[in-house]
Amino acid sequence: MNPVVISTKEAPAAIGPYVQAMRVGNLVFTSGQIPLTAEGVMVEGGMAEQTRQVIRNLKAVAAACGVTLAQAVKATVYLKDMNRFAEFNAVYEEMFEGHKPARTTVEVARLPKDALVEIELVLALPEA
Repeated sequence: MNPVVISTKEAPAAIGPYVQAMRVGNLVFTSGQIPLTAEGVMVEGGMAEQTRQVIRNLKAVAAACGVTLAQAVKATVYLKDMNRFAEFNAVYEEMFEGHKPARTTVEVARLPKDALVEIELVLALPEA
């Protein structure tokens, strides 16, 4: 199986030497998304606004694969402050529209561009 690069202009371009996502077989591994717009501008506001932008970015990457967030099987979440978990979690639940992939959430000292949240996903694509 050869990996396939997934890329969309509907999500921010990588800010380093990596890609938005990589497909291997029927799995897609997204790079961590932070709250940048597709134009690369950091979203202003708190945890709720930043979480919404991150998930919009992940939806765009999923759409580039022809799927939705309903195909997410695993999420890894990095929060700058675990005291904001409830605020993050409410937006996460709203944006995933009832879908509940497996998830790990950890607090980190710092995220790129001083973001409050970063999320990466593993998506399972339909069998060909």
